[in-house]
Amino acid sequence: MRIEVVKDYHGEYSMGAMGVRTASSEKRDAIFRRRVRSQYRVRGRHDLPWRLTGDPWLILVSEMMLQQTQVPRVLAVFGPFIERFPRPGKLAGAPLREVLAAWSGLGYNRRAKYLRETAKIVARDLGGRIPPEPGELIRLPGIGPASAGAIAAFAFGRPVPFIETNIRAVYLHEYFPGRTGVRDDEIMPHIERTLDRRDPRAWYYALMDYGAYLKRSAENPSRRSAHHARQAPFEGSARQARGLIIRALAERPLTGRGLARLSGLSAVRLGAILSALEEGGMIRETRGRYRIA
Repeated sequence: MRIEVVKDYHGEYSMGAMGVRTASSEKRDAIFRRRVRSQYRVRGRHDLPWRLTGDPWLILVSEMMLQQTQVPRVLAVFGPFIERFPRPGKLAGAPLREVLAAWSGLGYNRRAKYLRETAKIVARDLGGRIPPEPGELIRLPGIGPASAGAIAAFAFGRPVPFIETNIRAVYLHEYFPGRTGVRDDEIMPHIERTLDRRDPRAWYYALMDYGAYLKRSAENPSRRSAHHARQAPFEGSARQARGLIIRALAERPLTGRGLARLSGLSAVRLGAILSALEEGGMIRETRGRYRIA
């Protein structure tokens, strides 16, 4: 059997032909696991409120809030939100205007709409219970593969391989040093192989915190991913304008002229944004006034 030796900055490890694991590669993975756990003991964010609960509903809410949103912003909203909507049925019965007001500060307001739609399905069709399997979770509005895997692992202890931005950063840093254009399908076998199947919840928390640290402390490893895309500036963006319009309409209905004065947008740009929000089911126009749908 031919043995291919692969070098990285941690030293040498070996991989047998046809991907067969060797003693050296298993040792490499063991070292990796110890490093991740060591980082977690030192830098772990153990006191995040959604990590102090096993309630699947609260974990689902946190995961939807954390999509494309930094932890400090979620911390500011999570507590008041779950006090207001402690169970799926409570959120399902609330007007969208009220939900968006409670969501304010997180951005990407369509996620609040998806969360309310998910709550309706859970309350109406699932007896108020969050499904435990990723294949069931991914059918709920606003839940993609990463969120489904995270909810399954964190709420139900399912050893599900999944990848998100901080996890990606760790494996890029540890297993692909110096490489650019690394695809997720190259990273996933490492995730599957090193997954702690006895305690996936703590393992994924450790990975995420290590990844967050790496992205703060050095050149962001995620930039070397084939899937990395630099986010456009928020200031002056359509996203900023949509958020402003939603916040204003969550307080009271407004005419197009009132929204133009408030936003400072040109008639053409405002019209395009209002049309998009209407098509997305976020707002509606009645008797010359826009309001939350």
